[in-house]
Amino acid sequence: MKLTPIAHFHSPFPTKFGIPKQSGLVADLRGEIVFELNFRNADFVRGLDEFDYLWLIWEFSANRHAAASPVVRPPVLGGNEKIGVFATRSPFRPNPLGLSAVRLESIEMTDARGPVIHVLGADLMDGTPIFDIKPYIAYADSHPDARSGFVDRRSWPKLAVVVPDFVEKHFEKAEIEMLRQTLSLDPRPHYQNDPQKVYGMPFAGRDVRFRVADGVLTIVEIKV
Repeated sequence: MKLTPIAHFHSPFPTKFGIPKQSGLVADLRGEIVFELNFRNADFVRGLDEFDYLWLIWEFSANRHAAASPVVRPPVLGGNEKIGVFATRSPFRPNPLGLSAVRLESIEMTDARGPVIHVLGADLMDGTPIFDIKPYIAYADSHPDARSGFVDRRSWPKLAVVVPDFVEKHFEKAEIEMLRQTLSLDPRPHYQNDPQKVYGMPFAGRDVRFRVADGVLTIVEIKV
């Protein structure tokens, strides 16, 4: 079976660094789905606006090397514990396919790009190929009492985020809120905890520089 992208995703994240580890963690994170030429027909999305959530099937396109091990080290476990690849959502897997549930915000009908789907809460990098879109159906897809393996054994504390006034010169209000929510998830590698180290995260055409100390993340610079 040969998979061909039907669309590509556009988001504020040009690289993997900083992208939320799961969809829905940053509920206000905006993105858009732009179809390939063969699918720029309104009939392809007829009735889709009646659903609140969508499933996206996409490619881990930034991972170009083949999976070499049956186990991976999930970052949420500190990068030390080995878990079977099929018991994780690691991008390093035999077939580099991702699955995300996103909230449908709107469908915009355009002349130049056909129907453009605007979504919220995605965990996809800018330019990610999308292979399929399916509606999320609550009665079949929602299992609120289900066990979640090692995830159930972890706590998920968020960082406090300090956004200085100078940040307002570089981003719109909605972008600042998306940035704040993203940074609160702590985008640093989990094995790093140097309070003096300055990290850089590309976001919406800017390089956001920040430090983390005592559970507080402070933006220290925005580079254009």
